[in-house]
Amino acid sequence: MKPFIHDDFLLGNKTAVRLYHQYSEYQPIIDFHCHLSPSMIADDRQFANLTQAWLEGDHYKWRAMRTNGIDEKYCTGKVPDAEKFAKWAETVPFTVGNPLYHWTHLELARYFSITDLLSPKTSKSIFEKASSLLQTKEFSVRSLLKRMKVEVICTTDDPADSLEYHKKLKGAFEISVFPTWRPDNVVKTEDPAKFKAYINKLEQVSGTEIKDLSHLVEVLDSRHKFFNDMGGKASDHGLDRFYFSDCTASEADRIFKKVLNGDIISTEEEEKYKCVIMTELCRMNHKRGWTQQFHVGAMRNNNARMFRQMGPDTGWDSIGVAQDANKMSKFLSSLDETDQLAKSILYNMNPADNEMMITMAGNFNDGTQPVKVQYGAAWWFLDQKNGMEKHISDLASLGLMRRFIGMVTDSRSFLSYPRHEYFRRLVCNYVGEEVEKGIIPDEEELLKPLIEGISYKNARDQFRF
Repeated sequence: MKPFIHDDFLLGNKTAVRLYHQYSEYQPIIDFHCHLSPSMIADDRQFANLTQAWLEGDHYKWRAMRTNGIDEKYCTGKVPDAEKFAKWAETVPFTVGNPLYHWTHLELARYFSITDLLSPKTSKSIFEKASSLLQTKEFSVRSLLKRMKVEVICTTDDPADSLEYHKKLKGAFEISVFPTWRPDNVVKTEDPAKFKAYINKLEQVSGTEIKDLSHLVEVLDSRHKFFNDMGGKASDHGLDRFYFSDCTASEADRIFKKVLNGDIISTEEEEKYKCVIMTELCRMNHKRGWTQQFHVGAMRNNNARMFRQMGPDTGWDSIGVAQDANKMSKFLSSLDETDQLAKSILYNMNPADNEMMITMAGNFNDGTQPVKVQYGAAWWFLDQKNGMEKHISDLASLGLMRRFIGMVTDSRSFLSYPRHEYFRRLVCNYVGEEVEKGIIPDEEELLKPLIEGISYKNARDQFRF
């Protein structure tokens, strides 16, 4: 019987099979947004077992396990790794229909040549086989990346980071590992004590006292230059939404000093400060020719009790409300007005924003370059079969699918790279269906650059790595 993960997995028509195997399958990977640990790459970590490689830090799996009634100790607690894996194996059959089911079996097949379905019945044998392989040099972190033909990795890094591991990796590893500037902490004014602590951290790393807003902007610009000198070519902003409010420099400075003093600021003041500081950050991106990414619409840390216990990025987030198109438009327009709008990629969490975001991006494509403002890949909760199919269809209808920059892992797992294959197969299936319905011509000179571009070449050309 044909295994579940087979050569034509997700390819539902003959044209899709041809497109994938001829034009997409062997393309390298540029992962221009992920949360992989640069220290693990620099140290070439060797995982002791599959639990360490698969379940450490993976809040997608933790959420599924919790939903399945698995005790928290098997997700993030201190129980033996084999027991944690057994609980994940117990959960996997309940993830049918969820992308986790597909990802799990793609990863087993692509990294370990395991085609058995993971369940309590196969748990022990799969754990032992994969774990024994992971203990060999051919399955170290760097080897796992090379196995998937990864060419470029862009990690996610705070402005206060030393980038010491990026320094170690420069010229020491054939895969390019670049830092990505993620200055979200300088926008988080809700907790004055935490905000003050972060400003102190910036002071320490820069050797500069930050007394006012102009000092803050100077320090951020110097750190931005440091990231640029280390090969950084992109920023990433994980915002709940776009901010916009008219505000003078003196007014923003007064608000900044209030927060530094430990005062709670009003909602109106918060909006003004965030708009001003985001504008300054985006001007830096433009000045250095970077691409800026906006991930908007996540409603984070909903479970207050668990957030207090575990902190962020542990699986308590959800889709937020639809974006305020007015504020997004005004913010982007304010940068465009002074010719300081950098190349931008817009990602939405709420599927209700798809069409708005695609058409919003089109408002700021002024003919100076191809897709100066780009609609990014289906993100987070939309990073699944239905979400990606809708995303591709919406982009094809309202934008330029052939210019689409393609997939990112957005992952902390070194076993996540088959997500690129998953995406590529779905793209080829969508285009194949359209060809066979007579909606897209079956012409190689049209289809070859379309599939190769979305799979790899458009990302290469966008960032010019």
